[in-house]
Amino acid sequence: MPVSTITWDNGRIKLIDQTKLPSELSYIYCSDIKCIWDAIKTLRVRGAPAIGIAGALGIVIGIQDSRAQNFEDFEKELKEVSDYMAASRPTAVNLFWAIDRMKKTALSNRNRSISGLKELLLKTALDILEEDRKVCRKMSRIGSDLLEDGDTVLTHCNAGALATADYGTALGIIYKAVELGKRISVYVDETRPLLQGARLSAWELKQAKIDVTLICDNTAAVVMKQGKIKKVLIGADRIASNGDTANKIGSYTVALLAKTHKIPFYVAAPTSTLDLNIATGREIPIEERDSKEVTHLSGRSIAPEGISVYSPAFDITPSNLITAIITEEGIAYPPYEESLKGKGSR
Repeated sequence: MPVSTITWDNGRIKLIDQTKLPSELSYIYCSDIKCIWDAIKTLRVRGAPAIGIAGALGIVIGIQDSRAQNFEDFEKELKEVSDYMAASRPTAVNLFWAIDRMKKTALSNRNRSISGLKELLLKTALDILEEDRKVCRKMSRIGSDLLEDGDTVLTHCNAGALATADYGTALGIIYKAVELGKRISVYVDETRPLLQGARLSAWELKQAKIDVTLICDNTAAVVMKQGKIKKVLIGADRIASNGDTANKIGSYTVALLAKTHKIPFYVAAPTSTLDLNIATGREIPIEERDSKEVTHLSGRSIAPEGISVYSPAFDITPSNLITAIITEEGIAYPPYEESLKGKGSR
């Protein structure tokens, strides 16, 4: 650990197929934009930072065969490619941040040749990837100060190396604390319906030889009441200016339980996950997923045929339930309207 979740490989995007984990570690190679769009949509690549990187590299692939002879035509094609990538998933703001950065790069260098613009867009996408590595390391060092020797941490979904270019956000903090010699144990909840906790976080932590225990989602209250959890640490897909946080469905439930049991609830996310253009979590679009993700497990039906299903992929944890938000720029505490101000996106 950490594994290389997404890399640039001689004109192709190489990424771990996370739908195959934990039974198989295999890679997908995308050389066209539809491939990477599908990979994002079907969660073969997931996690807000990794989605942002995939979106930027997807634009590189989507525009590489452009035959535009002038900037106006190139910009039109770039917009079409960008809009297509943006339609893959709506909630993780890192995707839109990365796409916007790519478009701004082209616009501010409009006087370059078309081939020069293509090279610059690739450089920008690779910069986004490399910056994420550095951000993960910096955030992990900052956040590790919040973990004490002997702590047991509960985490929800996957916010580790598989969700980023390198170390992870929430899990990265755990990795760093262990590297610093702290004895940290982790409880991972399964994270229904797609089991990102059971399949991905548990796999990562086991690979890293960290003491990890898997629990069902509905066991969180029990282990908290039994005093087995000292801290809760999750990632984020979008954070509003007041600190309201969108993360994998079930995060809000865990936050309520943590509040009841007086357990600190921490969110770890890069500044590219902050959306300071929106006031509260009510403005965050919430993706709804295919009903089969709830009614089927490993391709087998587990529910009555034709049953109605409501399956939001994310929920909003209100800022009053969040003890602190950890970024690469430091730790923000309430009131978040003040502590997050100016941090913005990288």
